[in-house]
Amino acid sequence: MDLDAYVAEHTAEWRRLARLTGRRRLDATEVDELVVLYQRAATHLSVLRSRSPDPALVNHLSHLVLAARARITGRPRPSWAAVRRFLLADLPAALYRAWPWWCAVATGFSALSGFLIWFVAGHPETAAAFIGEDAAADLVDSGFAGYYTEFTAPTFAFHLWTHNAWIAAQCLASGVLIVPVFWLLWQNALNLGVVGGVMISYGRADVFFGLITPHGLLELTGIFVAAGVGLRTGWAWIAPPAHLSRGRAVAEAGRSAIVVATGLVGLFAVSALLEAFVTPVPLPVAVRVAVGAAAWLAFLAYALLLGRHAASTADTPAPATDQSWPRDLSRR
Repeated sequence: MDLDAYVAEHTAEWRRLARLTGRRRLDATEVDELVVLYQRAATHLSVLRSRSPDPALVNHLSHLVLAARARITGRPRPSWAAVRRFLLADLPAALYRAWPWWCAVATGFSALSGFLIWFVAGHPETAAAFIGEDAAADLVDSGFAGYYTEFTAPTFAFHLWTHNAWIAAQCLASGVLIVPVFWLLWQNALNLGVVGGVMISYGRADVFFGLITPHGLLELTGIFVAAGVGLRTGWAWIAPPAHLSRGRAVAEAGRSAIVVATGLVGLFAVSALLEAFVTPVPLPVAVRVAVGAAAWLAFLAYALLLGRHAASTADTPAPATDQSWPRDLSRR
C-alpha cells in the first residue's frame, strides 16, 4: 500500500470529521455526516494498523476516532442524580445483599471478644503475659482514657478515619484469600479482649464500656461489613452460583465490594467524628452512648430497610423502552 497516496486520498475526510467532532452544535445533516465519516475513519484506522508502519499516523487517527465516537454516543457528565442513585440505591442494595455475611462476622467477633474479655478479667495473670503488669497498671490508671485526649480532636479524627479505612481496605482486598480476613479479625478481637479484660479486672468496667460504646458500635460494624463483604468475594471463588462461572461470580462480588468500600469511607468518617468529638467530652455516659447508638441504628436502618427496598427494586426487570441510535446531537 502506498501510504502517502492513501493519506492524501482521505485527509480531507479526516479533517472534516475533526471539525464536526469539535463543533458545539450540529444540525440533522451534519449529524448524519458525522456518523458516516466516523465509520469510514474507523475502517481507515483498521487498514492502517494492519499495513502501515507509521505509529504517529495510527496514533493520530486513533484519537480522532475515539473523539468522534464520544461525540456520537455522548460524554458522561457528573450529576447529583448519580450521587443520589449511589446513596439511595447502589450502596444500600450492596450492603443488604451481603448482610448474612457481615452479620455472621459480627456474631462471631462479638462471641470471641466477649469470651476473651471474660477470660482475661477472670484470670488477671494473663494480662501480664499479654502486655506486662506495668503496662496493665498504666492502662487502667490513665492510658485507656488518655488515648482519647492525647491529640487535638481534628487530628485524632483524621488519624482514626485513615486507620479504620486501612483495616477495612485490607479486609476487602484480601477477602478472596479468606485466611487474611480471619487473621485481621483475630488481631482486633484479641486487642479488644485483652484491654477490656484488664479494665474489668481492675474494677474499671464503667470506664471501658463508657468510652468504647459511643463510637465502637458504628466503627466495629464498619469493620464487620468490610470483612463480610471480603469473605463473600472469596466464597464466590470457592462456590460460585450455578448460573455463573467462577470468574463471573468473583467479578460481580468484586464490583459490589467496590461500592461498599466507597460507602465505608463515609461510615468511618462518621465514626471518627464520634470518637474524637463525642467519646471524650464530659457528658453523662448515657448521653454519649445514646448519640453513638442513634448513629448505629441509623446505619442499620439504612443497610437493612432501605437496602431491602433498593435490592428488590434493582432485581425487578425494567420495562422495555424504545431506544434509537444515533442520538439527536443537534441539541447538545
